[in-house]
Amino acid sequence: MIDLVLLIARLLFVALLYLFLFAIMRTGIGMVKGSRKKERTWTVSVERGPKELRGVSIAVHGPVIVGRSPGADIVIGAGYVSGRHARFQLMGQNLFVEDLGSKNGTAVNGRPVHDPVALRDKDLVTIGDVDIRVRNQ
Repeated sequence: MIDLVLLIARLLFVALLYLFLFAIMRTGIGMVKGSRKKERTWTVSVERGPKELRGVSIAVHGPVIVGRSPGADIVIGAGYVSGRHARFQLMGQNLFVEDLGSKNGTAVNGRPVHDPVALRDKDLVTIGDVDIRVRNQ
């Protein structure tokens, strides 16, 4: 008789353990799904500049280089732009812009950039006569 009670207790314990693990897995999967929906994407869009660049929009997932060099992500073929002029860089959920030692400089909302600057939604980055709008969507 005692063997039967112990067997039933063991089976009940295993069943409760499986239910507990199932509940934890379900909660974890729900948390992962929810975090993806809240994630926002930064984009950089050329608003003013040469005709071939106007309207160009790039989603920022890694560093975005702006410069005259053909290897840059946004190529501005003008003498006032350095080969590697500026870099947009994600750090966590924030987007930063950094001047890469250019001769003519980079400005954010009309203010010159000397160190990396955290950008906000709809800030305007100016490189010579090219305006780049950043958006967090």
